Amino acid sequence: MLGAAIGAIQYLPVREYVSWSPRAGGRGYDYATSFSMPIEETLNLYLPQFSGILEHYWGSNAIHLHSEYVGASVLVLASLAFGGGLANRYRAHAWFWMATCIVALFWAWGGNTPFYQLVYAVIPGAHYFRAPSTILYVVAFAISVLAALGVERAWSGVGSKRFALTWTSIALVVALVASSGILTSIARNIAPTRSDAIDANAFDLILGAWRSAAFAIATIMIITAIARGRLLKARAEWLLIATVALDLVSVDHHYWQFSARADALFADDAIITYLKKLAEPARVIAWPLSTNMASQDPFLLGDALMHHGIRGVLGYHGNELGRFQELYGKNEGFQSVANPNFWALTNARYFYTNANSLPIPDVILVSGPVRNAAGSMTYLFELPGVNPAAWVVPLMVKLDDASTKSTVLNPLFDVRRVGLFDQSSAVSSKPVNSPLPQPLPLGVRVSRYEPGAIDLTLDGTSPPGAALIVSENFYPGWTATVDGAPATIARADFTLIGVELPTNARSVSLRFDSATYHTGKQITLVSILTAAALLLIGVVRDRRALAVVA
Repeated sequence: MLGAAIGAIQYLPVREYVSWSPRAGGRGYDYATSFSMPIEETLNLYLPQFSGILEHYWGSNAIHLHSEYVGASVLVLASLAFGGGLANRYRAHAWFWMATCIVALFWAWGGNTPFYQLVYAVIPGAHYFRAPSTILYVVAFAISVLAALGVERAWSGVGSKRFALTWTSIALVVALVASSGILTSIARNIAPTRSDAIDANAFDLILGAWRSAAFAIATIMIITAIARGRLLKARAEWLLIATVALDLVSVDHHYWQFSARADALFADDAIITYLKKLAEPARVIAWPLSTNMASQDPFLLGDALMHHGIRGVLGYHGNELGRFQELYGKNEGFQSVANPNFWALTNARYFYTNANSLPIPDVILVSGPVRNAAGSMTYLFELPGVNPAAWVVPLMVKLDDASTKSTVLNPLFDVRRVGLFDQSSAVSSKPVNSPLPQPLPLGVRVSRYEPGAIDLTLDGTSPPGAALIVSENFYPGWTATVDGAPATIARADFTLIGVELPTNARSVSLRFDSATYHTGKQITLVSILTAAALLLIGVVRDRRALAVVA
């Protein structure tokens, strides 16, 4: 419970986000169990080369840029955690972490065993997420704790001949089985369509089996030497540290990948320079329209423009809002990207691509061809229309979500003529009259546009019943003031920020601050202090108990 409270700074804001997430309705069991850890890859805990490292991976997971390896030497030490030579409280501790290891391992296997049906049915939030294999870090942590307890037993000289012979036999048998090709044959039976990767991995598998055997036997020798009094404790400590470190580093170093500095990966160019000099806020739609592109170009396929403070419409947002995904039609092939109304709603004034022309009338090429830092030849086009960061509408209307979405994306609808607000909002809406009022000849200037802080000034004064629409996603935590006084703020035009304007309004300030974050922060800080106090109490009690024994 204390551990959960320490995490409040993270999970309380996430809990608030759930209903706004693209996964708000949950996902099915098949989605939740995708990226489960294949049961056969459990052997990787001891022999990481079994399913192949990086490009030699032949398993069923589409993404495998990690290793399940916890260390042959660590496993030897962990297996020593049970038996005599431990204080009574450590025995209970050992069994607790053994149980934790087993439960987490079954969890990591995900849909490969019926156990995950229980997780999916009972654990809150399980239907929102996937990749059960990520919980393998709990398996690794539990094994690490058991290894520490094993070291405690080793110091008491419990390394028996039977223990040494058992582990030596296991290590040598695995190495011989790998060398005979049996493990490679098993791999072919598991993944017959990946025979090329399995064959390429065969030699590494043999070397890896003997590598694991060597570290396991080295650890056994140190434990045996301690038990027989042939090795001083101080020297044994350093030998164990060195053995475990070399064991882990010999595998982990394969996953140490280094890139160039950000100023090289995302280097400036003529298009970026042009966009950085814009006087008014503008978003850019980055979209590759040609196959002539550098592999995984972060400017066209990612968020490299963000490195320069350039706001993108698409890219990879991570925890973006479900409503925003609906607006740009993610599940319908991004169909809204070519919609002029979508450009108006999202402040999209430019289109960045790797094609020298666009199938859009009245676009203007403003820069290009320019080769970006990733190596792609790119072009920047200005989209037709004004598409400002904020605008004033003369009328507010409350409408249901489905009607709002279809209306704002209808090219015949002018978003500047009416603001469509959420039905539960507190704004003073009016019934729709035909025809709709004409757009107001009232511009909005931006004096500040930063994350969580937006200041806007109207070119004139607002008429009665008007509202300001700001091209930012509405989310709990946004507040508004108009001419210094608190104002009503609500969701408008399906996902944007709408502010009800009093008559003759001139300036609007928007600020974002998460109340759930502050609550979580306070709970986390109190919990950390509580944990520190309990730790201190435990140390004091231990010292007093030792003093009594002495």
